[in-house]
Amino acid sequence: MNKSAQLDNFFRSIQDDGRISITHIGVYTALLQYWQQNCFAVPLFAFSRQVQEIAKVSRLTYQKCVRDLNEYGYLKYVPSFKRNRASEIYLTNINST
Repeated sequence: MNKSAQLDNFFRSIQDDGRISITHIGVYTALLQYWQQNCFAVPLFAFSRQVQEIAKVSRLTYQKCVRDLNEYGYLKYVPSFKRNRASEIYLTNINST
């Protein structure tokens, strides 16, 4: 699935999801941009600071949004808990409804 289709499906999925804020949307689109920059790698290995720069959010905001998106099923997040090892992110295949 390409970036455009993934983004379209994400927006369709969140349309009636009151838990999703503009910040969640910003972090998700930043992840899509980072995914594209990394040739659509699966899984996507990312250090938080790399995506934070794209999304223009703080570390705490990034962590909260990624954890929320993981909990809500919009992505799968596997944190590394190590400074020198990137976390794994799987941009799940969101089906449009």
